[in-house]
Amino acid sequence: MNQNFNQYPAMNPSFSVTEQSVSGNSALLVIEPLEQGFGHTLGNALRRVLLSSLPGYAITKVKVSGIDHQFTTLEGLKEDITELILNLKEVRIKSESSVPGSLFIDVKGAKEVTAADIKAEGGFEVVNPELYLATVAAGKTLKVEMLVEPGVGYSMASDRKDVSIGEIPVDALFSPVVKVAYKVEATRVGRRTDFDRILVDVQTTGAITPLEAVQQSAQILAKQFMQVFSPVLPSAPQEEIHLSPEEAEVLRLTVEELDLPTRIANALRKGGFKTVGDLAGAPKEVVAKVKNLGGKSVDLIDDALKKKGVSLG
Repeated sequence: MNQNFNQYPAMNPSFSVTEQSVSGNSALLVIEPLEQGFGHTLGNALRRVLLSSLPGYAITKVKVSGIDHQFTTLEGLKEDITELILNLKEVRIKSESSVPGSLFIDVKGAKEVTAADIKAEGGFEVVNPELYLATVAAGKTLKVEMLVEPGVGYSMASDRKDVSIGEIPVDALFSPVVKVAYKVEATRVGRRTDFDRILVDVQTTGAITPLEAVQQSAQILAKQFMQVFSPVLPSAPQEEIHLSPEEAEVLRLTVEELDLPTRIANALRKGGFKTVGDLAGAPKEVVAKVKNLGGKSVDLIDDALKKKGVSLG
């Protein structure tokens, strides 16, 4: 039986979301007016998604020059390696890219090292540069390479399976949201006093704004609910692609073996594209976002790939 939902006010929401106050990475957002009962319905759902399901970026692996594992010390470094790793876990990162990238520290003491000393490549940005990392003694150096990856939620160091000698896996918290609290109050519209309004207090890492975080959470919920009444069937599994030995060998070629200018090859590697396999099918707009690359560079890369029988997406 078809239902005319338009006759029910709750089915045609007309509430708004506004920022009541903003301070740094924190904001108090007001959602009103809501039909009675919908305050907790929306507030609880938004809070759960804000805390657990927003995508973000985090350091997943660390390589310290001169160190093979984390349970040791580095000459001239005030902190031991375990303490350094714990500090690096607090580095907050944002990016417009959807691929992994690298961060670097290369400093000489005497110096107090902060996150401002991190060189971010491939479109990544450190959003808490004031974070203290370590102290290096006079005449000593600290060189660190960090892998940054996109993800959701929390990932343990033990989940890293492809760890090379000298790489230290790191527990990673990808969520860009630090804290969420909400409460529901009564509000009035005209003569009616039984409407709800939600006060949502959101604090983020600075990778996104509180308002953006709430909007992204709502989009995630909308997609989940859409599947209930307008389901999208899973696509048929793709046929397994069998590569010839020659094709597999091409995909294993490094970007340096494409005879590209050194500047472009270095930029690709720092942006997370290390082999032909990484580049094959990658959207041109994604590659163009890599630091120090532009439209002409992308065309050169695509031409070089085509000579090997592959291309960008």
